[in-house]
Amino acid sequence: MEEKKTRKVKLTWMNICTMLGVLLISIFVIYGYKTGIFSTSQAFLTYVEGFGIWSVIIFIVIQAISVIVSFLPTTIGCIAGVLIFGPWLGFLYNYIGICLGSIIAFMLSKRYGSPLVQKIISKKYYDKYIGWVESGKKFDKMFAFAIFFPLAPDDLLCYIAGLTPMDLRKFVSIIILGKPVSLAAYSLGITTITHYIFSLVRK
Repeated sequence: MEEKKTRKVKLTWMNICTMLGVLLISIFVIYGYKTGIFSTSQAFLTYVEGFGIWSVIIFIVIQAISVIVSFLPTTIGCIAGVLIFGPWLGFLYNYIGICLGSIIAFMLSKRYGSPLVQKIISKKYYDKYIGWVESGKKFDKMFAFAIFFPLAPDDLLCYIAGLTPMDLRKFVSIIILGKPVSLAAYSLGITTITHYIFSLVRK
């Protein structure tokens, strides 16, 4: 009986922490949209640079949030990361933030199931990708390919993955191994374009 009571308290505290986290993220998202932080990469860059020595931590946290709140544009953060920290560190910090956000999204989906996912993902995309879940074991391969491919809706698929039998270890392995390719493509592309623009300006 005591064990059941303890488990109930633990679950209650976890729910409270989740609700507080959602509240804080919601406040930040509303603030971000009102102040225009997410409007352009330059606005995002200016905001992050304003934190000085804390800019790395703030950047990683924001990138994680941009995955959890799926409608936030992670691309803007990817561009800003390269411009602020350079191609190598920008890639690293993007990688850490997006991987953390992906894992949290997966765990939230695992814990709270379809009702939460349907609130986070629009009905259009939910109906489109929920069919992947019914594909059984094929989903794991489809998901791994999507994470590897730069233009796939990774954030949404992390939530969908949480509705499948896939365990955390397998999910983390796919994210850690698959994400570097798509992020490297972004970083390389952004760096190349930036150098090209600068070369035109200098002429």
